[in-house]
Amino acid sequence: MMYLAVFLSALVIDLIPIISPPAWTAMVFLMVKFDLNPWIVIVTGVAGSTIGRYIFSLYVTKLSDRFIKQRKREELEFLGKRLGQKLWPAWIFVFLYALTPMSTTPLFTAAGMAKIRPLWMLPPFFCGKLISNGMMVFAGEYAAANLKDFLHGTFSPKGILLIAFGLVVIGGVLFVDWRSWLEQKKFKLNFRIWK
Repeated sequence: MMYLAVFLSALVIDLIPIISPPAWTAMVFLMVKFDLNPWIVIVTGVAGSTIGRYIFSLYVTKLSDRFIKQRKREELEFLGKRLGQKLWPAWIFVFLYALTPMSTTPLFTAAGMAKIRPLWMLPPFFCGKLISNGMMVFAGEYAAANLKDFLHGTFSPKGILLIAFGLVVIGGVLFVDWRSWLEQKKFKLNFRIWK
């Protein structure tokens, strides 16, 4: 029953449309609190995260339709078509990105708004998160011994920089004129994207 809680907590965390705490923190908390098997926690948590990100990439499109201007949506769709042309380079990028401690919210926000098929992003995301979350869960067992130091590290300068970097990535996806960049090699910013 607690493994279902691991699955659902990871799924819910990865449905959040803003940068949120990583799903592995809930996985570690539940593992330590209920003395769960770390291997099962990793697999069920990553499965929940993967489904959460899939659902997120579907509904972020609906949000963009309501709040983003038509021209910017068309530009992001154009970007998505360009990125979706070559599967293996995109898979390698998603896999490597999922290995990093950075939030995957910007990645799936960009993919959803660019109308990239979310299903083809899931295999490399799952594999990358299986490795990175696995490392974090086992490291979390050690960190759980001293919860005060663990919480202090969450709000460290490094953690704040990672959140800021994620916001910059989302800003780049939203405000860079990608059609000008890819077709004319001209870098332009457009802040008039909201309806």
